[in-house]
Order: sequence, then structure tokens, then C-alpha cells
Amino acid sequence: MKPLPSLEWIYWLLHGLLLVLGFLAAYFFMASVFVGGRRRLRMNPGSEPRQPPVLLLRLLRVAVHGPKAEERRQLLLGCGIPMNAYSYELWKRIAILLLLLAGFVGWLSLQRPYLTLYIPGVYIMAAAFLLLLLIYFDRLLLEAIQRQRSHRIVNEIYAISTQLLYYTGSQMNLHSKLSRCLPYTRTIRKEFHLLLNEWYHDADRAVTLFKNRLGTDEAHSFAETIRSLRHNESSAYYELLRQRIADYKERIDLYKESKKETTSYVLFVLAGIPILNTFRLFIYPWVQEGQKLFQTLQ
Repeated sequence: MKPLPSLEWIYWLLHGLLLVLGFLAAYFFMASVFVGGRRRLRMNPGSEPRQPPVLLLRLLRVAVHGPKAEERRQLLLGCGIPMNAYSYELWKRIAILLLLLAGFVGWLSLQRPYLTLYIPGVYIMAAAFLLLLLIYFDRLLLEAIQRQRSHRIVNEIYAISTQLLYYTGSQMNLHSKLSRCLPYTRTIRKEFHLLLNEWYHDADRAVTLFKNRLGTDEAHSFAETIRSLRHNESSAYYELLRQRIADYKERIDLYKESKKETTSYVLFVLAGIPILNTFRLFIYPWVQEGQKLFQTLQ
């Protein structure tokens, strides 16, 4: 009787297919949430997105209104995520339920490996646990993203403001001056381009939408400066722009100093690792020998 052929390659094939399908699912989900959301925002920036079913929101205890929802909305807006707070909380709680279910299935697969297509259940439980930790501490992650994005926005607004100050006394209108500042943008290029496109339709509304899309304090102050310059391009308003440039410069310097302090702390911790290793390899054996000697003397 011939031995049965090995089916190990089938298991590896299934693992590869699951990995590809998981990657595609994550890719299309992120594309639909972020890219699709940005396109809808461009098509009709003043419209409100569709609200999820009220029954589903109540079932998962997601608050649509309130101080926490408003705080979450401001945080998402500061991160540049075009998503409502209740939609974010809804997807977050759905992800938690799915991860708990995945961890439970991984625990069952310790006795029934076929439930996870012979993928080790320990790996599934560990992955579910790590993702749950990431979701639980999502606020820290969002705040870090917001700080990084705010710093990039400050740098670009500083460059734009400096360029606008260079055009003091020029006969060009404000829209032409802003158009010449477009090459100095990168993070806010899309929002700045929308500002220029919507300028002649309704300049005040374009400035309001610009600061709402960015959602940072620096964007609000810059938008108010643009609005003031649009109404009256006098030397007094350019002096206000010069003061704002000094404020942006101060914020950039403070960020650099805090970044240097953080880097020095990290380097200090990393420098302590070889010292601890040296103690473990060379000094600790002598300490053990000394303890043994004292024990024998006693």
C-alpha cells in the first residue's frame, strides 16, 4: 500500500491565500474610508455624510452627540481623517467584536485546528491581543498623528506666509499671490488647491472650508489672516502677517527643542543597555562568587 502524499503544501497555500485576502480586504477598506471620503468631500464639501442606522448605534452604545463625540471629531479632523466621530466609534467597536471572536476561535483551534485552517491558534490569539491593545490606545496614536501633522502644517504655513510677505506692495491680487505659493505646499496641497479653485465662487466660504478641512489652530489663524488681507491689503495687515510669522517660527523652534529632548532621553536609555549587559557579563559573576565565599565562611 502506497503512503499518502503529504498535504503540507495545501496548508501553506491556504495560509498564503488567507494572507492575500486579508491584505486586499484591509487595502480596500482603507481606500473606501480615506480616499473615498476625500473624494466625497471634494465633490460636495458642505454636505453631511450619511449616518449609520440608529438601531446599530444604540446597540453598540455609540454616542452621536455630546462632549466626547465633539472631542473625538476634533481629534479626527486634526489628524486629517475625513470621518465622523460616530462612524469611527462604530467601526472601532465592530473591530473589537471581530477581534474578540477571532481570539475565541483561536482558543478553540487549540483543540480543533481545522477551525483556523491549521493556522496555529496561539498566533491568532497573539495577533488579536496586539490589535486589541492598539485599538484600546488609539487615542494616543491619534494624538501623535495630530502632533506630527500639525507640525508639518505649521512649516508649510510658515513658508506660505513668508512668501506672501515677500509680495508686500505688489500690484497682484491676493489670489495670484496665493497661487504663487502653491509650490511651497505638500501636506496641505489638496486643501490649498481647493481654496484657490473655490476662491472666485465665494472667497469667504472658501477660506472657511479651508480651515475646517485642516482642523488645526494654525490653519484657523492663517485663514483669518487671509480673510483680513482679502478685505484690505494695507501695510497694517501685512504687519499682522509678520507677527504671525514670528509666532509660527517660535512654534517650530519649540517643536525642535522638544524633539531634541526626546531624542536625548531615548539615547540615554539606549546607552544604558550596554552598561547593564557589561554588569551582567563581568561584574555579576564576581558578586555571585563573593556571596558564595561569605556563605562558606559563615
